[in-house]
Amino acid sequence: MPLPQDERIVALANELLQQFDQLFGVHSGYRAVHAKGLLLTGSFRPAAAARRLTRAPHIARESTPVTARFSNSTGLPLIPDSAPDANPRGLAIRFNLAEHLHTDIVSHSIDAFPTRDGYEFLEFLKSVAASGPDVASPKPVEKFLAGHPQALAFVQAPKPFPVSLARETYFGVTAFAFTNAEGGRNFGRYRIVPVDGNEYLTDAAAAALEPNYHYDEIAKRVAKAPLRFRIVVQLAAPQDVSDDATVHWPESRELVELGTMELDDLVNNNAAEQKHIIFDPIPRVDGIEPSADPLLELRAAIYLLSGRRRRAAKLEEAAQ
Repeated sequence: MPLPQDERIVALANELLQQFDQLFGVHSGYRAVHAKGLLLTGSFRPAAAARRLTRAPHIARESTPVTARFSNSTGLPLIPDSAPDANPRGLAIRFNLAEHLHTDIVSHSIDAFPTRDGYEFLEFLKSVAASGPDVASPKPVEKFLAGHPQALAFVQAPKPFPVSLARETYFGVTAFAFTNAEGGRNFGRYRIVPVDGNEYLTDAAAAALEPNYHYDEIAKRVAKAPLRFRIVVQLAAPQDVSDDATVHWPESRELVELGTMELDDLVNNNAAEQKHIIFDPIPRVDGIEPSADPLLELRAAIYLLSGRRRRAAKLEEAAQ
């Protein structure tokens, strides 16, 4: 996973990391965002319909091992699961194709993103940092949201608390180009849908959650039975925008079944493995290519820079 060759993207990624550090503090060995999480292991089995969408290697195989990480929002490793800022939750999936060969999906539990590109996102984060409780209205973040309707929609969108991280739907907000064996090409966005359906807590029940409720619950749940998710792709119509994560496609668009993921165990040495793994939002596999969405290269750069810092912290801790 290389850094982008465009120095402007790398510089912007570093600026964003610094802004995350200002908002959440620096927590050695943890992610700058989605710091609290849990890794699980399992397998993916493709659906028959998936081959008409893509010739990707994990679609051509009977089964592929996967590693998946559930996470809370923010860069706070100890954020309580009852905190509103813990939402949206994240789900990252790695398809382990061979030694040192993989492709990933990065998703979160809201079908939205606040800004089209990283420069707007940096402006958004700076406005949040400048809008403390002692700042008079209109605060900088209020001014930003007033001029950016997509960001306002993201902030105001419902973010309910699931009864379990296994009963939540997760969305890949950026589009990819899927190419099949015959060369047919379609743009699409991932959705990861629980086989047992969505289920959410009442506001009162969510407020009363234990600090580590969701991760304790998922560990108990997977010890009893595998967690099962359908991975589907929402296809774009020819007129749909494929390079802007803030633009939704109509719900009437076709959903293609990619396959089913089963998670059946926790990863050993979970904390250490979480520090080591660096998910990649760019597919880097034949049959699935990035769109022109400007967030993709930027997110890849941020994940890599944050991951390198996290791994270095692990080595420093081990040496002490």
